[in-house]
Amino acid sequence: MRPLLAERGCTVAPGLRLRTLADVVGHLGTSRKTAILDATEIRVRWPAQGTAGRDRFISGKSKQNAVKVMVLTDTEGRLLFCGEARPGSCPDITQARASGLVDLLDTGPWVEILADAGYQGLGGQTGGQVVTPPHRKFRKHPPLWYEEMHARERHAHSSRRIRVEHGIAHLKNWRALARHHGRREYLPATIQAVAAVASHQQNVPRPLAHAA
Repeated sequence: MRPLLAERGCTVAPGLRLRTLADVVGHLGTSRKTAILDATEIRVRWPAQGTAGRDRFISGKSKQNAVKVMVLTDTEGRLLFCGEARPGSCPDITQARASGLVDLLDTGPWVEILADAGYQGLGGQTGGQVVTPPHRKFRKHPPLWYEEMHARERHAHSSRRIRVEHGIAHLKNWRALARHHGRREYLPATIQAVAAVASHQQNVPRPLAHAA
C-alpha cells in the first residue's frame, strides 16, 4: 500500500493532486497563491559501523541521526508537497537547489514562496520569488531606529510563514514520521504516503453522517 499511496501526491482540492515540484509551481502560477517553504527532520537509526557516508546523517541542528525532508504548504498550512529526502547534514538551501526548484522558478510562471533565513540567497537566484527575512545591514552598533524596524520586518515575515509549522506538525502526528525505526530506503515512500493521506484529510470534506 505504501508505494500506491505515495504515488497519489498531495490533494489540494477534490480531484486535483500535486505529485511533483513542477506541479506545485504550475498550480501556484495558475491560482496566484503564495506557498511557504521549509524543511523538517525525521530521526532515523544510525547506519551500521563501517558504512560509507555514515556521518552524513548527523544533523548540524539537532546533533542526531536524521533525514531532512522539504515541505511546501499554502498560507493556511495545507500540504502542497512533501519529499526530496536528504541526509540530515544537508543544508536547507542546498536541498532546495538540488531539487530543481530554482530552475522551475526560472522557467515557470511568477510565484511567491515564503522561506526562513536558511534559504537566504534563493531570492536573488529566483528574481525575488523566494522571500526570506531581511538581511541585517548594520553588524556593529546599529542605530535604535534600525533595530526596531528590522525587528518589525522579521516579525511580520515570521507571522506570514508560521503556518508551514502547522502543516509539519500535522505530518509529525503520524508515528511513522515522529521517529523512523525501519530501513532508511523505505522512508521517502513512507513520507509521501503519509503526506498523501494527510493532505486528503485536510482538503476533502467528509460526508455528513445521517441522523438516526
